[in-house]
Amino acid sequence: MTQNKQRLSFWQIWNMSFGFLGIQFGFALQGGFMSRIFQTLGADKDAIPFLWIAAPLTGLLVQPIVGYLSDRTWHPKFGRRKPFFFIGAVFSTFALFLAPYSSALWMAAGALWILDASINISMEPFRALVADKLPDSQRSYGFVVQTLIIGIGTWVASNLPWMMTQLGVPNTAAAGVVPDSVKYAFAIGAFVLFSSILYTILTTEEYPPEDMDLFEKEKEASKGFLTGVKEIFKNIVGMPSVMKKLGVVQFFSWFAFFTMWSFATPAITEHVFGATDTTSVAYNDAADSVGNYLGTYGLVSMFYALILSFVASKIKINRRLLHLASLILGGCGFILIYFISEPWMLHICFSLVGIAWASILSMPYAMLSSSVEPKKMGVYMGIFNMFIVIPQIIAALGGVNFLYKLLFGEEVINTMLLAGTLLILAGLSNLLITDKKAIHD
Repeated sequence: MTQNKQRLSFWQIWNMSFGFLGIQFGFALQGGFMSRIFQTLGADKDAIPFLWIAAPLTGLLVQPIVGYLSDRTWHPKFGRRKPFFFIGAVFSTFALFLAPYSSALWMAAGALWILDASINISMEPFRALVADKLPDSQRSYGFVVQTLIIGIGTWVASNLPWMMTQLGVPNTAAAGVVPDSVKYAFAIGAFVLFSSILYTILTTEEYPPEDMDLFEKEKEASKGFLTGVKEIFKNIVGMPSVMKKLGVVQFFSWFAFFTMWSFATPAITEHVFGATDTTSVAYNDAADSVGNYLGTYGLVSMFYALILSFVASKIKINRRLLHLASLILGGCGFILIYFISEPWMLHICFSLVGIAWASILSMPYAMLSSSVEPKKMGVYMGIFNMFIVIPQIIAALGGVNFLYKLLFGEEVINTMLLAGTLLILAGLSNLLITDKKAIHD
């Protein structure tokens, strides 16, 4: 990677980040509708988080390994990160298409596992690519443009089942069968995922290693499975102080969002719409509406990211204070879900959540990328993912069920109170970060 990186135009950054549109289609459909699929196949509400556990467990292993391998990959034609984009895209596409055709819970959980693992193979190198290609002065800008694309993907994908229903695709089915509206939505998502990642591969060039001889020597010295494991472990133990502090922020943030992805559909369909029968028109219409409201946080994150991209391209921003305020607003949005009296008010709640989501997808990575060695960007981005998946694993193993019942009571809507509380704690945890290089561009 060259030290004298050229400043890139908006459209160059857009092209190198466009694959995130497809990645987010996958994540939005997964986050918005896998719990619906689980419920349709007969899952009890309290069992839903456990069915999600394979996804973060896989991410815990996949991300550091992919980061480590991509740091040590170079091909004159295919580059460093792009081979991983392509491999992840192929497997993600198949898993996304097949998930709604599951006929048993174990099949749906398996599809989620393959989907999440495959998306992780593509996602981590996309984070590293921004740090590879952009000078320090454009890091915040680059991650915010990624967030803009992610927001577009979240909004469109979250609304796909509702759109299919409006076009006349059946939104109900026999007991244990996923409606066609969901199947069509996942098929469209599979197409968008593959084609958008392919677009980035075809339009983006990567920098070669700055010192090819040194790169080859380090690559040769790190050959072997055990050597790789030792190197990853060494980097975990020796991670920068900024990463550890950001890890606290990430822990609370991702515990909150995992709670939302797991419980938003059962909580809101029951508390706001009074619908619990998964074969009924009322439940499936309500579940479509939940997707629509979840799409709101994607739409707002898109506009918030658009504003941030303009600001970050013109002036230096205080990443810490921006992230702190954004997360607290998102926490308030979750808490307000408990108190609303009309469904349309969910748009207000998820608008606040969207502000937090835009910040989560940009500010931590901007802060981190300014604090690690460039030649280890991939492995550190992968290790940083541990602070995303570990809270999800804890949540899936019973953390959510234990905490929301202990703190707020048995009703499933209390999961949103838990999510809000955790997100506010995440915001306040930003005060731990004191490194000036991480805080400012």
